[in-house]
Amino acid sequence: MSTAEHQLQGNHRHGGATATAAVEDHACGLLWPSTPRRSRRFEKALTFVEVAADYIAILLVVAFACKMAFGPSSGFAAVVAYAWYIAVLVALVIVLMLDREGAYRPCNSLLRVKETERILRVATELLVVATAAAVILRPGISLAMLIGSAGGVAIALVAEKQLIYSSVRALHVKGIGVRRVVIYGAGYTGRRVFSSLARSPKLGLNPVLMVDDDASLCGTEIFERSYKRSRSVPVVQGPVSPQMLQDVGASLVIVAVPSLSKEKFGAAVNAATEAGAEIAFVPGNFLPSDLWLEHVDIDGLLLASIEVPIEPAVYKWLKRALDLFLGTAILVCTAPLIALLVALIRLDSHGPAMFVQRRVGKDGKEFDLYKFRTMHADAPVYHYSPTDRHDTRITRFGRFLRRTSLDELPQLLNVLQGNMSLVGPRPEMPFIVEKYLPIHRQRLRVKPGLTGLWQISADRSFLIHENIEYDLYYIKNRNFFMDLAILLHTVVFAMRGI
Repeated sequence: MSTAEHQLQGNHRHGGATATAAVEDHACGLLWPSTPRRSRRFEKALTFVEVAADYIAILLVVAFACKMAFGPSSGFAAVVAYAWYIAVLVALVIVLMLDREGAYRPCNSLLRVKETERILRVATELLVVATAAAVILRPGISLAMLIGSAGGVAIALVAEKQLIYSSVRALHVKGIGVRRVVIYGAGYTGRRVFSSLARSPKLGLNPVLMVDDDASLCGTEIFERSYKRSRSVPVVQGPVSPQMLQDVGASLVIVAVPSLSKEKFGAAVNAATEAGAEIAFVPGNFLPSDLWLEHVDIDGLLLASIEVPIEPAVYKWLKRALDLFLGTAILVCTAPLIALLVALIRLDSHGPAMFVQRRVGKDGKEFDLYKFRTMHADAPVYHYSPTDRHDTRITRFGRFLRRTSLDELPQLLNVLQGNMSLVGPRPEMPFIVEKYLPIHRQRLRVKPGLTGLWQISADRSFLIHENIEYDLYYIKNRNFFMDLAILLHTVVFAMRGI
């Protein structure tokens, strides 16, 4: 077996990359016993704090907007008179809308992008309703003020939720409101469970150890799927034992191997029981990896239905309009920068400034991808991309271009041509796609993009197919507001150099 084929198949060691890849990426999909009373109280307290913080943040933004609507000459009394009747009601409505969208569930999404999408969706709905009301009632409020209010609400909520998220993580570091968890299984499913728990602090579940029966994984570190590879958990040799659980102080064991035999599952249950820990598990399945499952809890009975993600026509049109508008705007605004980069590339090393390479796009159709050249002209055209910034193939100025992602600017031409979109999976080279397994071919269902979940994650330094979860999550959950959320996250985290 070739190295590339081994890398492609390495993710499926435990069979966890089958239909579990299509389950929405959060820890709430686990089957576990009732949460202890102390943890429930902590979770309810956090939910109350989050709701109250959302309400106050929205109230302050709307009250400030009211002040601006009245003009600089209006006093505080005018603000209170307007805000008391309008802002209080608006804040309540937005909180109810967020609750309807699931904003106060204890689980966070992959890279927490769904939380941003939810806020953008609610802010847009608010803007539409407020604009309609302004047209009908004619209160003398400008459209610019309404747009500013909706944007202010979105920014305030994103910032406030990040503050709460960081505060809860700080409490967990001190051991407040957290339970120690051992995950049995370090394969695809186990890594998803670890990342889901790590990015969902409201659950109060802190993974401290991963156990696996595969001796080759013993001694390795599993990293959280996030913007930074900052949090990890060690892997030790299985099976799970009572002494192991007592040594790490675990009160919960999560079995994250869907194909685990009855004997091994029973042994894990017995070990947890003897150590006084609870047991939770990911439901097993035996379906092919190219199926997408939707799980539904019906009065305690977990049912799974097979569904294929579809791209609604309205979303397709909106996405294309966004690509054309932003693509053109960015190209026009960066034209002087592009000219400067072309000159610097030519001065730095011999060869053309532009690099053209065949890539595979939607439905397996090949196209010419444009990039600024970051490697020496005699470097192989088709080879795995460098993962080390000190790779000798990369030029001096190329390191800067790669670090800042400015080498991707010419791909805006691909966006305008329709070969690519602003948001989507990265397009692969043909020789890599030829070795795709069925689960990797799911990436070809959608148009490739300039940015996406994998592109803004810490795992972007590794091969795409080693982290297929990012693209599968996007394909299943994609919509116009998620595209906006990913673009927003790209700008924020790119500016921070993450």
